[in-house]
Amino acid sequence: MKCAVEEAEAGLREGGIPIGSVLVRDGRIIGRGRNRRVQNDDPVLHAEIDCLRNAGRIGSYAECTLYSTLMPCYLCAGAAVQFGIGKVVAGESVNFAGAREFLESHGVEVLDLDLDVCKAMMGTFIEQHPDLWYEDIGEL
Repeated sequence: MKCAVEEAEAGLREGGIPIGSVLVRDGRIIGRGRNRRVQNDDPVLHAEIDCLRNAGRIGSYAECTLYSTLMPCYLCAGAAVQFGIGKVVAGESVNFAGAREFLESHGVEVLDLDLDVCKAMMGTFIEQHPDLWYEDIGEL
C-alpha cells in the first residue's frame, strides 16, 4: 500500500486527484498507476485502470492483488472482476464507499485497511476541490 500512496501523492503534485494503485503478483509489483483524469483529460483514466494499463498483458490475473488508496468505484471494480483479480486491498472507504459489495458478490476478496494517511489525503482533496471530486465520481 505504501507504493499506492506514493502514486496518489505523485498525482496530487501533478494537479490530479490523489488516488494511487499497484498490482502485485508473487510479492512483486507488476504495475503502478494513479488517477490521471485531469492530467490526461481522460474521463476513464482512474488509478486502477492506469495501473492495469501499465502492467500490460500478463495472461491470468487470478493470483494478483490490486491495491488502491481508495475503495474502487464500479468502473475499476468491473475491471477487477473482468480480469479475474482475486483480491482487492483498499486504503480507505470513508470518503467513498465504492463498489465493495459488487466485488464481493463476484468472488473478489476485499480488505479495507482504513488507513489514516489515505483518509486524510482524500478528505483534504475533496474539501479543497469538490468540483473535481464530484466530476470524478460522476455526481457533478
